[in-house]
Amino acid sequence: MKFALDPTPFHSTHSVLEFPRIAAELGYDYIQLTPHPDVIPFFTHPKADDELVAKLAAQCKATGVGIASVLPVLRWSSPDENLRQAAVRYWKRAIQIAVDLGVTQMNTEFSGRPERAEESEAAFYRSMEELVPIIEREGINVAIDPHPDDFVEEGLAAWRVIRGVNSPNLSFVYVASHSFHMKDQPLEIMETVGERLRVVHVADTMDHHASNGLRYITNPPGNPVRVHQHLKVGDGDVNWDEFFSGLVANGFTDREESVMVSSVFAENENALEVSKYQLEQMRSRVAAAQGARV
Repeated sequence: MKFALDPTPFHSTHSVLEFPRIAAELGYDYIQLTPHPDVIPFFTHPKADDELVAKLAAQCKATGVGIASVLPVLRWSSPDENLRQAAVRYWKRAIQIAVDLGVTQMNTEFSGRPERAEESEAAFYRSMEELVPIIEREGINVAIDPHPDDFVEEGLAAWRVIRGVNSPNLSFVYVASHSFHMKDQPLEIMETVGERLRVVHVADTMDHHASNGLRYITNPPGNPVRVHQHLKVGDGDVNWDEFFSGLVANGFTDREESVMVSSVFAENENALEVSKYQLEQMRSRVAAAQGARV
């Protein structure tokens, strides 16, 4: 299993070419390449040319830090056909960037709209018809996260959509900070998905169902919003003993291709300390869960 740093907290203070060095100094062997304005921005065409991709690959080699996964967020499930077709074009370039970086794992979101769920699902499958042959030809695995405010937010429902593509190259992302939006129990999701669980994001969040729905408050009441946080482990309501024991039972922690990502966005001012803390928590909790299994 690979332990990876999501360098998003460093986007505003460092260049993308500095991310491998930062990760190495923090003790990580891998980074996850998330949406960045110089590489693959949110929703628009990738901005990295071959020269920048080669420079990033060289920095990874120089520091000994690999890229465990590339994470584009593009509107490939948009019910707007023009945006969907554009996203498919962007995805083709994003896949090429991953290939040129020597990365075989990508992860993403469905990127549709909950108020137009049926149209978004139809758009997703249209995009798959064009992209899956490329994904399979290039030997890429694409893991998908049921993100809050998407056309599919529940864990098992998302797995059914992924399974429906009928490709072994598509898999599931479990984001711990989305746990309370996924409806289904974490252990049930992990057991059902099985070996197709390829990426997990480790970040805490509050349970918005707790305290009679008043754990946090939005106004006016009844707003169709999805609130969650990406806090460091221990600052929210996620059951971490259950989470890590579930990963061990799933076999996730024993598989070479698995990627576990520190995904904290709430404390940029303490990003160095938080990133070190996250790595220690991930390593120690995995070891404890594996020990409990024995």
